Amino acid sequence: MSTREATVAAAEGLHARPAATFVKAAKECGVPVQISKGDKGPVPASSMLSVLSLGAHCGDTVVLSAEGEGAEEALDTLVAVLSEAE
Repeated sequence: MSTREATVAAAEGLHARPAATFVKAAKECGVPVQISKGDKGPVPASSMLSVLSLGAHCGDTVVLSAEGEGAEEALDTLVAVLSEAE
């Protein structure tokens, strides 16, 4: 299993538009990805409600994990999405 840590850069955290962008990217990866924050999760990164339930704010660190073919590329893509300030 591959894992990556990422810092949420969006000013509003993983809420509304940034969460929707992240979830869309997770769905397009073609690999099941999990996301967790502290003691919350892991939850499916492709589920809007699950991602919102983490309550991730700007500056919070989240952990992404995936396994299988394409996992490394998927995680690289999702870290980039989280690192972009909207």
